[in-house]
Amino acid sequence: MNVILPLLGFTFAILLICVVLIALSGFRFIPNSRIGIVEKRISGKGSLKSGFIALAGEAGYQAHVLRGGLHYLMPIQYHVHIAPLVTITQGKIGYVFARDGKQLDPTQVLASNATVSDFQDVETFLANDGQRGPQRRILREGTYAINLMQFVVITEERVFSLPLNRDEADVIRKMAEVIAERNGFRPVVIKDTDDLVGIVTVHDGPSLPQGEIIAPIVGDKPADAETYHNNFQDADKFLAANGLRGRQLQVLVEGTYYINRFFATVEMIKKTIVEVGNVGVVVSYTGELGADLSGKEYRHGEMVERGKRGVWSEALLPGKYAFNTYAGKVIMVPTTNIILKWIRSEVGSHRLDENLAEVSLITKDAFEPSLPLSVVIHIDYQKAPLVIQRFGDIKRLVEQTLDPMVSAYFKNIAQTRTLIQLIQERSMIQQIASQEMQEKFQHYNLQLEEVLIGTPTSPANDQQIETILMQLRSRQIATEQVETYGRQETAAVKERELREAQARAEMQKHITESELSITVQSNQGKAEYQRAVQQASQIRTLAEAESEKVARIGIAQALATEEQVRAYGGPQFQVTQTVLNRFAEAVQQSGIDVVPRVMINSGDGQQGSTGNVMEGLLAMLLSERLGVQVNPGAQRSAEAEALREQIKQSLKQDK
Repeated sequence: MNVILPLLGFTFAILLICVVLIALSGFRFIPNSRIGIVEKRISGKGSLKSGFIALAGEAGYQAHVLRGGLHYLMPIQYHVHIAPLVTITQGKIGYVFARDGKQLDPTQVLASNATVSDFQDVETFLANDGQRGPQRRILREGTYAINLMQFVVITEERVFSLPLNRDEADVIRKMAEVIAERNGFRPVVIKDTDDLVGIVTVHDGPSLPQGEIIAPIVGDKPADAETYHNNFQDADKFLAANGLRGRQLQVLVEGTYYINRFFATVEMIKKTIVEVGNVGVVVSYTGELGADLSGKEYRHGEMVERGKRGVWSEALLPGKYAFNTYAGKVIMVPTTNIILKWIRSEVGSHRLDENLAEVSLITKDAFEPSLPLSVVIHIDYQKAPLVIQRFGDIKRLVEQTLDPMVSAYFKNIAQTRTLIQLIQERSMIQQIASQEMQEKFQHYNLQLEEVLIGTPTSPANDQQIETILMQLRSRQIATEQVETYGRQETAAVKERELREAQARAEMQKHITESELSITVQSNQGKAEYQRAVQQASQIRTLAEAESEKVARIGIAQALATEEQVRAYGGPQFQVTQTVLNRFAEAVQQSGIDVVPRVMINSGDGQQGSTGNVMEGLLAMLLSERLGVQVNPGAQRSAEAEALREQIKQSLKQDK
């Protein structure tokens, strides 16, 4: 008995100690950087019949969590799981997956959070019909005390969760991989320097109607997107406003957007830039069917107002546009002059003429040249939609309409002209073509500015055209040479005149000096002339005196001679004597014998006949030379007397 009491006392003490230890084990200390998730093991209300989180005291994971501090829970009945606080770093996004809640509808991809504003209050979440699965609402930067048994939070750095089993862990891991592929842990940032546009594709909500390729803008206009769903950042509001699943007509422009990548993905495309000198004609693939604005007579398609389906009647002017290229197409139409070259080796920057080649012709004289062409056209920016409505694009217009039309026109021209005419009349053909083709171009809403014709070329291995061109060049060279020679001749005349003028200018000084010299000499001559006149007068006076003196001497000598002649027998005798003297001098100088070796007698044989012969010869000679008779007589004396009297009379007059 004595042994039993101590043993009972010891056992009671041990039990008491155990009870105290068990009672003390109910205290739980939660650090402020962590939370405690309570699991209830024993409950008088039994276990959960549905769901995963106990809301009415059932055994199971409880909705509320324990924050930092000392907490007391009944030992054995409760178990506390220590978990970290959920932290989302700056500029990042966290995704939430709910393990408990209402089941998703068949059309849903993500759980609705229209009635849920906070994931930290599990009771409110479940009480307000929160749904299980990936949530539409995302977590922005910050720290959250979230029950990680109800919610799994996926961030870029880690997954916040209390794992249940391996299968669920694999699902969560795959979700994190999908988000990472879509760059979903970071917001969508569109910089103004990138000139990008965000094309949004929504993966949740009702599907598009049959025949539609793009979802319309929620609301009446794009500005309503801010009111309705804040640019796809509020998925519940988007769907509540009848937003549809699929690629959206509305685009995102410059800014930062926190979008749930499970709800919508964003594709970046370049902005539509309409350069200066162009307009953009919009062909819309979506929108309501509008009234045809092109008129009943225009049967090349329908033209509608902006926002309707079809070709818009108003083109986009130069600028940058956030245009959704999935909802339509912008066709650039140049409004500056377009040069189309029918030359195989030349292609313009717009490349509209890359498939054009020289026009093959057949001339009137059966030559087959190739004609290079250049056609300058212009498209009115207001008529650009009409051109696109008719042809679809400008290149199709060039290749399917302008090319055959222009080629046919010049083929017709070539058939009416020879090759020489085609070359020589190029300017006239250009002018005629520009005038005649304007109406044809206007029919296609084009304005023809100018037609330019090049030089016809020969086909391969054909030198006939080159031969003709060489002949034409030779003719032209000859013509130019003639012109050159004429100009050279004119230049030579001008050069001679120039040199004469230069020489005249150079000699002007000498001419002036000469004129002065002539004047001086003239004056000197006049002076000398006066001196000469005076000298001549003096000389004449002296000569007259001298001549008078000589005359007097001559008269005296003549009188003396006359008297002497008369004394000698008259003038006949004097002449005879003079002749004989000259004869004697001639005989002396010639060396003729004075006495002849042969004696010639007259026919009578008388003595003294020789003298008669000589006298006869001399008489004949003197008679012939002097024209007077040799025989002296009274006539000669009378002449002498008459001469004497004349001289005397002159002397008397001089006196």
